[in-house]
Amino acid sequence: MMAPIAWRRVWSLDWSGFPTRCGLVKSSSPHGISRRSAIQAGAIGLLGLGANHLTALQALGAATGAREGARAAGRAKSVVYIFLSGGLAQHETFDMKPDAPLEFRGEFNPIATSADGIQICEHLPMLARRAHRYALVRSLTHPSNDHSAAHHIMLTGRSEIPLGFDPGKPRESNWPSMVALANRLLPAGNNLPPALTLPDKLQHREGRFIPGQFAGQLGKQHDPWFLEMSPYHPRHYGAFPEYLFHHEKGALQDDALKFQAPHLSLPEDLTRERFLDRIALRNALEGQSRLLADSIEDGAFDRYRQAAVSLITSEEVRAAFDLSRVPRAQVDRYGNNSFGWSLLMARRLLESGVRLLQVNLGNNESWDTHQAAFPNLKNCLLPPMDRAVSAFLDDLEASGLLPETLVVMGSEFGRTPKISKLPSAMFPGRDHWGAAQTVLLAGGGVRGGTVIGATDSKGAYPVSDPQKPENLAATIYEALGLPHTIEWADPLQRPHSLYQGHPIPGLT
Repeated sequence: MMAPIAWRRVWSLDWSGFPTRCGLVKSSSPHGISRRSAIQAGAIGLLGLGANHLTALQALGAATGAREGARAAGRAKSVVYIFLSGGLAQHETFDMKPDAPLEFRGEFNPIATSADGIQICEHLPMLARRAHRYALVRSLTHPSNDHSAAHHIMLTGRSEIPLGFDPGKPRESNWPSMVALANRLLPAGNNLPPALTLPDKLQHREGRFIPGQFAGQLGKQHDPWFLEMSPYHPRHYGAFPEYLFHHEKGALQDDALKFQAPHLSLPEDLTRERFLDRIALRNALEGQSRLLADSIEDGAFDRYRQAAVSLITSEEVRAAFDLSRVPRAQVDRYGNNSFGWSLLMARRLLESGVRLLQVNLGNNESWDTHQAAFPNLKNCLLPPMDRAVSAFLDDLEASGLLPETLVVMGSEFGRTPKISKLPSAMFPGRDHWGAAQTVLLAGGGVRGGTVIGATDSKGAYPVSDPQKPENLAATIYEALGLPHTIEWADPLQRPHSLYQGHPIPGLT
């Protein structure tokens, strides 16, 4: 009976509230030790890891070994999906309509780019100088104007809303996100999972988490990694601290918001010898106790422990998380704000072997520009996105990573063709619009200076080459080297086809 007492003691000394913090469901064993508690106590308490950002370890059990059916390499080695939650306005960015009436074209003017015949918004001057590196798909379309449903569609790559969908909370009946599927189907490497999301979970200002970003029917145990480094605040939007704003009030200042990289260092009182002693102690306890072995029959504990040891002892992995090692000039190129920091982190994680990165630029649906759309886009949203994405593309090209890294930037939907004003708003904006949005793609074999599809004269509906979210997902899966024949299984072992569409033609 020594093992239960030892485990409880370690648990109480390290982090008594961890199961609740991570959102894990307790499953009691006949001996009173929950399987999850044993996993967490062994991987976290016994090894002395800090409590900061422990949710990053939640799904490690799903990220080990090569998955059956996955090819070793695709057209690209990695994919970065930059997601602009809230709904990017196509008229104010990449699909301007300067000849439309004022109530459709808006206040901004188009400018020429480095690609012949392509114009984009005047408030994206840095991306305009790099248009020869990326393609624009101006005809992506799906049927939903609801934030939650549209997030689900664009994060899972499936236009069909599953039975029992609840816009107010994620459900196990949802389709799995692309990040969760990649994490399940791709091999892990270099002590990190094959896929993860940063710098935060997508969360509504009411506090609820938005559906579509989790594992859904794949099973909760396959929820993706979330590297949570950006603090949630229900009234703040944008790239803090430089571009913090409120949709109605404009620019804000709050120095209390801090961007925190995951804490991977040893506690001050834990020397390397004591650390290794704890590993030895854990091995001894495991060897002595059938009880513990029975409570972790799925083997997830071993995977947690091995990954935790690798994370804390690997200099390469620790360096990837440590932005203090980045020269100040490079930070300034990306922007000294959460947008720039997030893409800087993504850049370093690519070099560390992560295959699919979802980078959320903007919490609380920052890009939901119902009101004061033009000043908020001009002053608070477009400048940090323009700078960070441009620096990211520059670094990938300079390092030789751009040909093997597919970069995708999109949103859950576009905005209405006609400008409108909420009854309570002082200044106008645009409403939700699933019928048309523009998606930017670069690298990974994409032909720069290319435009796929077109919308009508008001930017309302595709008039050529309409593309579905299923096609965008297929483009991502193909770039990752996942074959068209691959399937994934739900907890009942029912097979599901990964591909629900075809890769977007004309990109390469």
